[in-house]
Amino acid sequence: MIETLLPILSEPGQPQRLFEALDPALAETVGHKLLTMLYVDGQEVSRIYSNMPEAYSVFGRKPMGVTPWGELVLRQQKPFLGRDAQAIAWAFFDHELIASLGLGSAINIPVVYDGQTIGTINLLHEEFFYEERHVEIARKFAPLLIPAFLEARRAGGASKA
Repeated sequence: MIETLLPILSEPGQPQRLFEALDPALAETVGHKLLTMLYVDGQEVSRIYSNMPEAYSVFGRKPMGVTPWGELVLRQQKPFLGRDAQAIAWAFFDHELIASLGLGSAINIPVVYDGQTIGTINLLHEEFFYEERHVEIARKFAPLLIPAFLEARRAGGASKA
């Protein structure tokens, strides 16, 4: 699956073209109802892709406060696997919105380049959907996003989604 996405990186219309191909590829191999991607720039993050823009819009930069989730994913560069609503509440301030969308499990994969976390892949599904095996599959997609996140940082703004 990843091999079929690599040629897309050379096509015009990046990073949106990659996002549009990555979304169904992740849906097929990992599964998700909500897919978002955040790029990290210093102490700020920005959502540059969302398959549910009415609930999770693409927007400009915002400060990223110190949170246990941020420590785990952004600083320690470890994936987060939240299997149930309790884990979602631990990780995300907007857990009520997440629950209202019928979502109760999450995987967050750090995208790391040159020793720095430059973004995250964020997959959400119904409660108890995700297992460790899903994390391992999702991790394989992270390197594909390095150019998109570096470009987002360079441009200093969000792409259109």
